[in-house]
Amino acid sequence: MSDDHTHVREFFTARAADWDSRFPDDAPAYAAAVAELGLRRGDRVLDAGCGTGRALPPLRAAVGPTGVVVGADLTPAMLQAAVRAGRDRDGRLVLADVSALPLRSESVDAVFAAGLIAHLPHPAGNLRELARVVRPGGTLALFHPIGRAALAARQGRSITPDDLRAEPNLRPLLAGSGWRMTSYSDEDARFLALAVREG
Repeated sequence: MSDDHTHVREFFTARAADWDSRFPDDAPAYAAAVAELGLRRGDRVLDAGCGTGRALPPLRAAVGPTGVVVGADLTPAMLQAAVRAGRDRDGRLVLADVSALPLRSESVDAVFAAGLIAHLPHPAGNLRELARVVRPGGTLALFHPIGRAALAARQGRSITPDDLRAEPNLRPLLAGSGWRMTSYSDEDARFLALAVREG
């Protein structure tokens, strides 16, 4: 987990140019996770920490031409990579910090967040900010295209008991931040936790 935004920006700036080519087979996993958000035509959805915008095409397909898709990211280089990939056609890209989103309260129906939680400097506060912008009853998807064990193996490390994504840690973290977890899946092929914004 990062203690400040500078580290996160530096980490992703260095990787932005070849990010998509490093993970070329993730599109079906993104599409499947987006499908589980239960979006409807005309919905408004935020991709928080959108990176190169890999979730934007399935999000746009889910909400249709009358829906609103916003991709927010802290790293300009990642947003530039999203534009180069043409994903700005599927949603509006915004340079923004998830600790202070430039969105009105209760202005979106859902939040999709791929790989975000491990990079949040203040997870509880940041999840509260995501809850602020979602209407009561709206949904949150915390996603990663591979599970915790597979990701740890890829990075040459072990999973620790304090991992925020472990269900015993994540469920109370979400509950204290305005969310109620409705499902949890941590398999080699993906990580997906879904939650509903409490009223």
